[in-house]
Amino acid sequence: MAELASPPRPSVQSRVWRWIDSRLGLDSLAYPIPAHANNVLYTLGGITLFGIVVLVGSGIYLTQFYHADPTQARQSIDYIITTAALGEYVRGLHFWLANLVVVTLLLHAVRVFATGSYRAPRELNWVVGVGMLSILLGLVFTGTVLKWDQEGWEALQHNQEIGELLGGAGVWFTPEFTDSTPILQRLFIAHIAILPFLLFGLALVHLLLIKRHGISARPGEPIEHPGHTDTREAMEREGSLPFTSHLVHIVGWGLLVTAVASLLALLVGAPLGDVIDPGVEKTKPLWMFLPLYPFEDWFSVKALLWIPSIGVPVLALVPLIDRFRSSAYRARAPLLAAGAVVFVALVALGIYGRFEKTAEHVPGVEEEMK
Repeated sequence: MAELASPPRPSVQSRVWRWIDSRLGLDSLAYPIPAHANNVLYTLGGITLFGIVVLVGSGIYLTQFYHADPTQARQSIDYIITTAALGEYVRGLHFWLANLVVVTLLLHAVRVFATGSYRAPRELNWVVGVGMLSILLGLVFTGTVLKWDQEGWEALQHNQEIGELLGGAGVWFTPEFTDSTPILQRLFIAHIAILPFLLFGLALVHLLLIKRHGISARPGEPIEHPGHTDTREAMEREGSLPFTSHLVHIVGWGLLVTAVASLLALLVGAPLGDVIDPGVEKTKPLWMFLPLYPFEDWFSVKALLWIPSIGVPVLALVPLIDRFRSSAYRARAPLLAAGAVVFVALVALGIYGRFEKTAEHVPGVEEEMK
């Protein structure tokens, strides 16, 4: 009687994976999601998160050489560019990837708005996303100040002017908060600790809510089976794929965006403006803040306080404004038209701000930099 063949011994890689999975439960990440999730438009949020992780890594490297003392900050930037190993490249990668991450997050917000993915039961996740966008813009702003060139100096003056307008509530944004620590150093701490902590906290909530409610179906797709969620209905209609496949898709696009930022870092580098001249306002803000620049011309620095104070809450309330019967484009046409008008207006204001003459918005600060 022939002997039964013994089963083949698992490979080393298989045994290692089983050991890791038994401890971490990574197989649980292979839960099903709708097939349309691997459309790049539904991957923009993941690409943004990937970029933020790379930004944290490059930022950690840059902090090893940056000195937040106002008398030495500019010299430390020069050291990063001229002396630190790969310093100029890492600084360029950090700058360009920050710009691209803002682009991907804005595109993600536009996609969510256009497809109605903020509708019930995902209203709170939209609010969390608005918070993440606000914090990311705060990181861009503080990063601009940390350059400690003319642009960074003028950005700091706007920061302080808004703090003065807020009265006691805005004292943290002014040098009057404390004499023990320069405001530049406090903004540095906000850039590397406070804002990233808040951003990753909201990102965790965002991811948990996505896991809770699932990836939204395409706009206007009806729920034909009572008791089904739109996510389950989408999977039955179009098929599903494991979330691990979606992660691979995100990593691939994230690496591509990082490669584009690397190429820009090598070919263009990160800008560093003139040495600070506190007498005259000479610069304009980065492109994401340019739509506010004309309002600053027309209504003074107060516009930088009031427009975001109104615009951000209105943006957060979009799920309450949308009372249409369906997420279909046709059903939501008035809201989509209003969103398109706002988008075009912001682009037009940004272009106008880019080409209009530089104006004096904040009085020159002649006192010693402290």
